[in-house]
Amino acid sequence: MELRRELGLLDLTLFNISAVVGIRWLAAAAHTGPGVLTLWLVAALLFFVPSALAVASLSRRFPQQGGLYVWTQQAFGPWHGFLCGYCYWLSNVFYFPNLALAGVSMTGAAVGLREGDVQVAALLVVWLVLMFNYFGLGVSKWISNLAGAATYSTGMILVVAGLATLIAHGSASRVTIWPEASLEKLNFWSQIAFAFGGLELGAVLAGEIRSPQHTIARAAWTSGLIITGFYILGTLALLVLVPSSEISMLNGLIQAGQAIGKQWQLPMASGVFATLACLSIAGQLGSWMAGAARIPYVAGIHHLLPPSFSQLHPRWRTPYVAILTQGALSTIFLVAMNAGENLKAGYQILVDMTVILYFIPFGYLFAAAWKGGQRLAGACGMLVTGIALVLTLVPPPGVSSVAGFELKLLGGAAVLIAFARGWFLRFSASRTPPVLATRDPQI
Repeated sequence: MELRRELGLLDLTLFNISAVVGIRWLAAAAHTGPGVLTLWLVAALLFFVPSALAVASLSRRFPQQGGLYVWTQQAFGPWHGFLCGYCYWLSNVFYFPNLALAGVSMTGAAVGLREGDVQVAALLVVWLVLMFNYFGLGVSKWISNLAGAATYSTGMILVVAGLATLIAHGSASRVTIWPEASLEKLNFWSQIAFAFGGLELGAVLAGEIRSPQHTIARAAWTSGLIITGFYILGTLALLVLVPSSEISMLNGLIQAGQAIGKQWQLPMASGVFATLACLSIAGQLGSWMAGAARIPYVAGIHHLLPPSFSQLHPRWRTPYVAILTQGALSTIFLVAMNAGENLKAGYQILVDMTVILYFIPFGYLFAAAWKGGQRLAGACGMLVTGIALVLTLVPPPGVSSVAGFELKLLGGAAVLIAFARGWFLRFSASRTPPVLATRDPQI
């Protein structure tokens, strides 16, 4: 039984937009200050373009299901491939409940949803999106397509409103070239490059893409231009509409809608933004759920996870065990985020541990690209990844103990990596066939 090839060029382009573009990044970036526009441009040149080059090159060479998990195996061997896939999957499982809460909170701020109902609504969103993925990409791709269109529409409305406001009333924020290098905002610099992360996700679905050798590369460049323009122009429009010092990192788009409604007598503007944002984030959640589930599926085929992970649904031909496992874990983490203080503290420790692990797959991606001949792209990507990793270790303001923060972050990551190593040794010892029978001689 084989996976169905459901995705064409337009589907994958919209999938990339849905996966990469985080509408909430606009508010977080604008909150950092007008100088963030320069950071967007630098991140696009030194991280996003190298990502596109790396993904295009490696997907042509290895168009198999699994994407960067397979690329890392080919370049550095089974253990490194497993570690890369493990870190990528784990960071995403923690990302799902946070993404769902962000979308529901943003919508709730506009419609007056009570705080106690936000968690329930977020849980419903997670399982609704999960069920779409359960029935296959033939169904779930429409969420990504709709989300991509919603994201594009949000950007267009924001840019047009920002331009009209600039002409009629001037800018609410003073635009500067240089970003503010304060300790409070320095940590965000590490996040801004990874707001461009996600092009590699589509390649994980290579076994479900028509003509993946060509489609993945074309979709990466097409969506890349749209995504870069969205971030830069969208942030600029938000700064024009709302003073940067007043922008909320969570509800900045709703504030923009309120500003548009007040200036142009459009009371429904904030509701429109809330609806589009909810659709966009739901689609982003669906895209990442779909891509992340394929990694344990391929690891199951390679006998590095229990055999059940390699099974496809008899009717829908989806890796349903991996999908349901993600849903169960996301539910546990979502509940933990709003449970008692001890449980919340434990959850937060786990989240902090995965911060470092999040950067490991990108290091492998660019190292594999370097080894495969993309030297400049690989070097730029590894440089930005290294800088982002260092900035991630900068403790947030008000931390009680810097040494304790660093120990928790580094020690926790080491524990999770040691667990991955133990798991790999256990399953690889009983594995009879090789993980991959062939290796590209150029890598």
